[in-house]
Amino acid sequence: MYKEYKTHLDGILKEIREAGLYKNERIIVSPQGAEIVLDTGQKVLNFCANNYLGLSNNPELIEAAKAALEDHGYGMSSVRFICGTTDLHRELEKKIAKFFNTDDTILYAACFDANGGVFEPLLTAEDAIISDALNHASIIDGVRLCKAQRYRYENANMEDLEKQLKLAKTQRFRLIVTDGVFSMDGNVAPLKRIVELAELYDAMVMVDESHSAGVVGETGRGVTELFNIMGQVEIITGTLGKAFGGAIGGFTTGRKEIIELLRQRSRPYLFSNSIPPLVAAAGIKMVEMMTETNSLQDKLHMNSEYFISRMTHLGFDIKPTKSAICAVMLYDAKLSQNFAARLLEEGIYVIGFYYPVVPKGEARIRIQLSAAHEKEHLDKAIEAFEKTGKELGVIKKQK
Repeated sequence: MYKEYKTHLDGILKEIREAGLYKNERIIVSPQGAEIVLDTGQKVLNFCANNYLGLSNNPELIEAAKAALEDHGYGMSSVRFICGTTDLHRELEKKIAKFFNTDDTILYAACFDANGGVFEPLLTAEDAIISDALNHASIIDGVRLCKAQRYRYENANMEDLEKQLKLAKTQRFRLIVTDGVFSMDGNVAPLKRIVELAELYDAMVMVDESHSAGVVGETGRGVTELFNIMGQVEIITGTLGKAFGGAIGGFTTGRKEIIELLRQRSRPYLFSNSIPPLVAAAGIKMVEMMTETNSLQDKLHMNSEYFISRMTHLGFDIKPTKSAICAVMLYDAKLSQNFAARLLEEGIYVIGFYYPVVPKGEARIRIQLSAAHEKEHLDKAIEAFEKTGKELGVIKKQK
């Protein structure tokens, strides 16, 4: 059988390559940071990591992880309810809940698991999920695992959300689901209005803060802080793998009874190993650092504002953004790959995004700013974008 199937797969892979959609992986041989080293020996500036606060190689987090490695060992070899819960896991869960002003938290191996395991235990065919059209793939997959009725509204369109809420009014319970920051565009969900509509139409709200926690809000507590509605959302999901140190691990934090039921019935939690104690220890240190000072958030906000304003001034087509994500629209998949390859020659590490990661005809370079970037890093990237943009006809050459 596999001989025929191999021919089938080879044909699909050939089509992907010919369409310019094949994804090659570059290999990094240094720690993650603003400057990284590739296996070719080339030193480049990294502008496409989720390392928003520059904590991926932070010495304090490394020391916390080392100490836990000595005290608690390498791994748990168990799921949480059997023998996979340490004092570090529970301490991190409590600190995350306090950070977001929620009742309790449950940890997962990744936020993909958190989103995959949240809907099915809580909702049935009697209920409704109203989901933003640009929600992350993990939310989409999680919704698919649930038997609740599905409604979708146009991205951040509150008129369409209200329309869908009216259509869902006959269902028993209603849950509105949105990303806090949409990962490919960088726009922020209008969460205050979403909460208002939820109150008007008797619905609950869930927000994925993966790209917004640590990034937006005065102290990095995400979209609920940005709109001054902390504690008013029933469910928040997020990750330790982006702004919060960049390792691994996800979480769901929210109402006490919701978290309690997830511990009993959420399949990714019940059937996946606990995160390593060293990751939990680093997570605890991360929350403590973010609680003590806003310096990293302040620097990130300053870097983002500077970079985006300069790129817009040069004439690049930038998606409206209020986050650390700057989507430079190129629209053509091959152009996005060629653009990224030329930038790599200039010492700037970025990746072209195209279908199926983004819709067809919406190819782009997604730049992600970090508190680890210094002004000279930003200026070098801006100069490289300007040079490449003119060479490839993306922006006009000045006379």
